[in-house]
Amino acid sequence: MPRVALATYDPRPEPSKDRDLPVLRQALRDAGAEADAVPWDDPDADWGSYDLVLIRSTWDYSWRAAEFTAWAERCAKATRLANPAEVVRWNTDKRYVGQLADAGVPTVPTRYLAPGDPVDLPREHEYVVKPTSGAGARYAARYTPGQHGTAVAQVRRMHAEGLTAMVQPYMRGIDTGGERALQFFGGSLLHASRKRAVLAPGTAFDADKVAHPGLERWQPTEAELEVAERALAAVPDGAEVLYARVDLVDGQDGKPRVMELELVEPNLFLFLHPESLPRVVAAVLDAASGHA
Repeated sequence: MPRVALATYDPRPEPSKDRDLPVLRQALRDAGAEADAVPWDDPDADWGSYDLVLIRSTWDYSWRAAEFTAWAERCAKATRLANPAEVVRWNTDKRYVGQLADAGVPTVPTRYLAPGDPVDLPREHEYVVKPTSGAGARYAARYTPGQHGTAVAQVRRMHAEGLTAMVQPYMRGIDTGGERALQFFGGSLLHASRKRAVLAPGTAFDADKVAHPGLERWQPTEAELEVAERALAAVPDGAEVLYARVDLVDGQDGKPRVMELELVEPNLFLFLHPESLPRVVAAVLDAASGHA
């Protein structure tokens, strides 16, 4: 009987936002596994007693990125971790977008402003500012050139907190075509979804946002699938990636570009794609048995 830990977060006093976690845990148990949901920062957790630790909804990690990656490395020494610790470390820093671009993957154009860099922001087009360590649109905001002072203040606030800012042109294609999320599991496409724009004009960077507005099922195009596969092929040490989500938007030319590549704790959206649950369970059990 394989033992699987589903690494999550402890949101108390609020209820967990992971709708898929209890469903996946029960499905694994129904398939004959021992499956536990365990907060990643639980000091009493015995990770080495599990055959596989599957990172699922560790959705508070971006506030504690260094602590989280150190945990992933310790965990990987004790047992099998999915995704692997080296992939987790690479993916927790969104400077990977620039590395994907250098590898020839179509991406959203991105500049990085580290603490100490001049705060040089666009004055001729709409743009987005967000941190290189973030999730759920944390510290992300959309600006017009007329909001230059507010945007500069955001970047300086981020720098004061030790955060590196990334600056991207606002991709207007998201207003019509949305953002498409292609989910992979066990080495192949699992399903795809589409959501509407997260960042509304005038929303403060430190305000709460709806992470997945207007979420719906999506049938990816051949062009979207090709770009997603190119992105995954460019991941360093990516041969043992068990799961991935590639978020795409249309560029000015109407062709898909990678906005983000989620290899740490992407929402699987199984509540939207219940037919995918058996495939996920089979892939997890294979990984726990050392077959994947």
